[in-house]
Amino acid sequence: MRLEIWITCFIASVILSLSPGAGAIYAMTSGLNYGFKRGIYGILGLILGMWTVFTVAVIGLGALTNTSTLAFSVLKWGGVIYLAYLGLSRFRSHQGKLEFIRTTQNEENCTTLVAKGWAVNAVNPKGYIFMVAVIPQFVEYTRPLLIQYSIIIATMTFNDAVIMCGYTGLASKLTHLFKTEKQMEVINRLFGALFIIAALALSIFSRAR
Repeated sequence: MRLEIWITCFIASVILSLSPGAGAIYAMTSGLNYGFKRGIYGILGLILGMWTVFTVAVIGLGALTNTSTLAFSVLKWGGVIYLAYLGLSRFRSHQGKLEFIRTTQNEENCTTLVAKGWAVNAVNPKGYIFMVAVIPQFVEYTRPLLIQYSIIIATMTFNDAVIMCGYTGLASKLTHLFKTEKQMEVINRLFGALFIIAALALSIFSRAR
């Protein structure tokens, strides 16, 4: 891959990771509720979800969603339902102050955090369409494809990991501001609302014609 193509890929990847979305919301939620160290598991899930999107887009399902209305709709509404579920779960949460919810009895296990992070990215049709639309711009089909795909996914993984860690770490540093149950209720509802807004935005998302 030529240097100028990789630089373009790097910039596009940074913009994608920085842009507000379900992944950033989930990373910040994990940081607020579980702290940076446990929030890392959520980030791992997000990255695994991104790898899933990348792999599926490369092997063709992304192209299918561009040509099949049914496939696109199934993927789209699956994402809407899941994001809405995350939002409603936060609204219905009755967690205590942060020091309490970090006790062993009340923490979600690491596998659950990873699985939720994976689902946030893996069911989002915007991710598939982004991959299908953008990846070809960075690929020279006269050169070995495996090497180029490896460079692209490595670049995206690095950028997403750094930026999501930043979101999680920043959120975890704010925990001293949320020491009462009332404050936790406010922040849970805030992030619940953000997830629901993301679901609504996804519900009106349509493919570019």
